[in-house]
Amino acid sequence: MNPTLKRFLAHRLVWPIAALLVLVIVNTIARPSFISITVQNGQLYGPLMDILRNSAPLMLVALGMTLVIATRGIDLSVGAIMAVSGAVALTYISSSPAPEDLSTVLIAIALAVFVALLLGIWNGFLVAVVGVQPIIATLVLMLAGRGVALLITGGFITTITSAPYRFMAQGYLVGLPFAFYMSVVAIVIVAVLQRRTALGVLTEAVGINPEASRLAGVRSRGIIWGAYAASGLLAGFAGILYSSNIMAADANAAGLYIELDAILAVVLGGTSLMGGKFTIAGTVVGVFTIQTLKSTITFLGVPPAVSPLFLAIVVVIVVLVQSPRTRSLFAKAVEAVRGGGRRTVEVAS
Repeated sequence: MNPTLKRFLAHRLVWPIAALLVLVIVNTIARPSFISITVQNGQLYGPLMDILRNSAPLMLVALGMTLVIATRGIDLSVGAIMAVSGAVALTYISSSPAPEDLSTVLIAIALAVFVALLLGIWNGFLVAVVGVQPIIATLVLMLAGRGVALLITGGFITTITSAPYRFMAQGYLVGLPFAFYMSVVAIVIVAVLQRRTALGVLTEAVGINPEASRLAGVRSRGIIWGAYAASGLLAGFAGILYSSNIMAADANAAGLYIELDAILAVVLGGTSLMGGKFTIAGTVVGVFTIQTLKSTITFLGVPPAVSPLFLAIVVVIVVLVQSPRTRSLFAKAVEAVRGGGRRTVEVAS
């Protein structure tokens, strides 16, 4: 096989991007309006804009999950942290005498994100300092977090009417959804910190071999702690977007199963659950793939009870296509075709 082609096919982003392109092509063939964009009052609307807006909470959570998985960890509590974040923000706004004031909304967001950060730090403390297994440490908060959210809201669904808060998820800025800008800012910050500083190399070193990195002088405990803190912080912002979209704090439904979608997005993007090497760009592609797939399921009219099975089948296919063995078989098939073509030319000549 041509070395250039071999390197191209071996790149970790080739297959995730190919899967996303296939989904876009299939949707476009099934409904040409999928790629159509209309302009109303200077704002862009259409299925693609909906995907950009709706993918923002998952994007934030998946970015944090990428950092945690890179350290050989897992964070099952992100959905519960989203519920707590939304509960804190809306409870503060609903109890405020001026819910429409921008200052009230900013304080509510700051409090919610601060609480989410504390919960992430708590997860990091259990994993990095106490030595609890990540799946157990975060499972505790996954179960207890929604109870905390229910206590904050008094067991009811808290609703508000606040235009500044609604703008977070439903507003537009320069023609694009404001939620999309939030996800872009998060992507840029994480990418700069992880790929333009030594932090990314240290994170990968801790994920590949924590003990060896510790002996080499890397503060693996701080790296792991920071990854869980970042995951909690990003989940807090995701909770703000979710509650802003529905203008309610629903402790039972907020962020439900989003941890599974985030893990899928990370894996689809090419990051291994074994830790070590990770890719921010792959996670971004994985999030858009999952969100596009959900849009496809809705368009096809798949019943809600069956949609998880449909999603699972498609994800299994994509994961199989991405596996090293499948790539090896594909490379051999391409080589066989090229070899057969060369022999045909030689015989003809």
